[in-house]
Amino acid sequence: MNGFSPTFTEAMCLGASLSLSGVFYYLYKRSRLIVKKLENAPHISIDGNLEELLKVTPGACLQYAVVEGTVKPVDEPLTSCFSKDISGVLQRFTIVEHRLIWSSISRTWRDSERILHQRVNMVPFVLLGLDEAAVKVQSPLQAAGRYTEVINEKFHQPTLGFGELVGFFLSGEKSKGVLEIEEMLKVGTTLIGIGELTLDTDGTVTLRPPSDNSPYFLSLTDFENLQNEIHNIAGFWKVLAVVSALAGTAVLFWAGLRFYRILKDRWEQEAINREFVRMQAEAARLHAERANVEGFEEGDNNQMGNVCVICLSQPRDCILLNCAHVCCCFTCFRALPQRTCPICRQNIARVLPFYLP
Repeated sequence: MNGFSPTFTEAMCLGASLSLSGVFYYLYKRSRLIVKKLENAPHISIDGNLEELLKVTPGACLQYAVVEGTVKPVDEPLTSCFSKDISGVLQRFTIVEHRLIWSSISRTWRDSERILHQRVNMVPFVLLGLDEAAVKVQSPLQAAGRYTEVINEKFHQPTLGFGELVGFFLSGEKSKGVLEIEEMLKVGTTLIGIGELTLDTDGTVTLRPPSDNSPYFLSLTDFENLQNEIHNIAGFWKVLAVVSALAGTAVLFWAGLRFYRILKDRWEQEAINREFVRMQAEAARLHAERANVEGFEEGDNNQMGNVCVICLSQPRDCILLNCAHVCCCFTCFRALPQRTCPICRQNIARVLPFYLP
């Protein structure tokens, strides 16, 4: 494509669009795969028949299944730091600093959060079903989903002196305070587990992360809500992939339109050149015929006054329309950066050959 090359902005936009489209499409396909796995996963009741079911299953294992039961600790449960009446099997304590950071670009203060400390305590627990049947939950921290609830939040706002305030403004960071959050998976909570069910040699049924790297879920919500959440996430990634692809298509369309305009200008210029050469030859023939009839007279004075105003060497041999100025040669006309008359700056609609009689 001689005379055409994509701009840096077009190349950057197209590359970013293709990259983002690929990433979003991959995330969409992965989310859709999770949705299909959840749709095909069997719902197993935690009762006395579960152990017998696993015994007759090849490998004593269900690779992906859904179970629901009540949380019960194997040993002593954990106690909340702020309320001794609340006990659980998993406790997460987080300290988050809230601060303001000065943005030199927008010239405003923006909110920012930073985790200063996080501690997780856990005791072994099971999901209790009917007939005192239980499923031991393994590696709960590897599970996705919301399986803890906030039982306490406390915000500590600092008392700042004048010197500290001045220091914050000079550094561009201002602390708003510290938030303490305590989350727990409480005893007696109904919990859904989605993963691999296995029967150990001692007869213990265990829920663990799938060996085929399928997603492992623990959730306080019911199965339908969990499935809808993942379906909405898949739809979100799909929308982003489509938008990114459309943006890339728009960039390609714009580059193609610009290339077409360059080709169109080139075709028009070639057509003008051919038409001018034809008309120039026709004018020269008519001029020669008239010279043979009327006699040829040397016109040095006319030639001196008929010099192109641009190159000052070639004779003026074209007339510019619609302004009708005769001011340049055809070679200089083709070299004009803009199709405007050098004399009056009007747009040039057409050019015709011109000869002095």
